[in-house]
Amino acid sequence: MEETQTNIYQPRKKNLIPFGLILGLSFIISAAIIGFVLYQTRSVEDTLEVTGSATKVVVSDVVKWKSSFSRNVGVSELSAGYAQMADDLSKVKAFLNSKGIDEKEITISPVYLDSQYDYSKGSGGLVGYILRQNVEIQSNDVQKITDLAKDTRELIDQGVIFATQPLEYYYTNLPETRIELLADAVKDAQRRAENIAGSTGQKVGSLKSASVGVVQLLPVNSVEISNYGAYDTSSIDKEVMITVRTTFRLLQQ
Repeated sequence: MEETQTNIYQPRKKNLIPFGLILGLSFIISAAIIGFVLYQTRSVEDTLEVTGSATKVVVSDVVKWKSSFSRNVGVSELSAGYAQMADDLSKVKAFLNSKGIDEKEITISPVYLDSQYDYSKGSGGLVGYILRQNVEIQSNDVQKITDLAKDTRELIDQGVIFATQPLEYYYTNLPETRIELLADAVKDAQRRAENIAGSTGQKVGSLKSASVGVVQLLPVNSVEISNYGAYDTSSIDKEVMITVRTTFRLLQQ
């Protein structure tokens, strides 16, 4: 009888060992997970996100001037109209040459023809044509083209129906300026972070991350920024603005 009782309880004693190991490992893993979560939470709390910005006033170094001249002719006057357009083109070229514009800077389109119809009488019949030719000048002499576009009276006096569109101004050194302003924007963000952290008894540590925003090229003193970036072409003087979103580590004083 004694041998039989020993055989019955011996297997139960062996099963206690792996169960204890599993229970102990479970406590260790749980403690590790909780510790990791607390560490991550602390890391998030010990950072500060700040946006910095930097601006610089620049002067456009390229100007684009678009203009056109045209003639209205009757249905039977089309051939004469093309002859008038050729004469007008000669006058336009002579005018630009007299003002010191290089031919390499001038682009002249073919003659475009638009038909005109009179709809006041039923379905409308063909009554004439509009002949138009475009002239585009792109130059680095921004001020000369700006002054010239304001004074085309000479062409008007010669009978040329000449029309000028608004000038477009461009700044070609934007990539270099963008890099230059990036460092200033990060410094601005750091100064802001130091002011915020100082008010809470903390210090700003190292830069953890930074992301650059869109570039804004605006008229001077303009506030019309865009989430997708802006590129003003209406003004000679422009203000380049760049923003950067930074995350700094915080240290206890």
